[in-house]
Amino acid sequence: MSNEKRRPMAAGKAKEKPLTRIFSLIRKHLGKTTPVVAFKSPFQVLISTVLSQRTRDENTEIASKRLFSRYPSPEKLASADLRSIERLIKPSGFYRVKARRVKAIAKEILSRFGGKTPGGIEELLSLKGVGRKTANCVLCYAFGKPAIAVDVHVHRIANRIGIVSTKGPEQTEEALAAILPKRAWLGVNELLVKFGRKTCRPIGPKCGECPLSAWCDYGIAHLAK
Repeated sequence: MSNEKRRPMAAGKAKEKPLTRIFSLIRKHLGKTTPVVAFKSPFQVLISTVLSQRTRDENTEIASKRLFSRYPSPEKLASADLRSIERLIKPSGFYRVKARRVKAIAKEILSRFGGKTPGGIEELLSLKGVGRKTANCVLCYAFGKPAIAVDVHVHRIANRIGIVSTKGPEQTEEALAAILPKRAWLGVNELLVKFGRKTCRPIGPKCGECPLSAWCDYGIAHLAK
């Protein structure tokens, strides 16, 4: 299906949902929370996001902190022993594959960008092993640029509520970008990731505690049973 056909469907469905009210209720429900990304430097945000693939958030944080305690920069990671990287990031899972990937990214940043993590979407996507979610996380959390980083939480929740009707994260990113003002893009990932951890969980979502019961397609159907 072409992009032109997907966008009206997602945007049309979203018009039935009071998006400003929905996001406001989620923020109030969450209250004060800790940041989603614990790292500030663009390089560390990039590498920690790569490590987050196919693993739990808490394991990503453990692995990332261990890795950066020894190899905090592209220069140090690029020259690190591969087995040492594997041992440090083992909690993240698939550690052999990820160790090769992050070492290669560090080398590429050195050779192509002079050791400075790029701040543009095309440059980030040109790094081997970096997809749209990872690139957008770097833009959002490291550079403060408007981007919608769609991970499993964002994709699941946006579809559960009925804000969009999409089959994959890239379609969800496109649909959300079409219906949300650009000024709102920056906070989407953090808001929905935290909401997904606390309430709208992948298994056993807490629909009875959710503030969106009046608008969530999934919740309305679930509570009606």
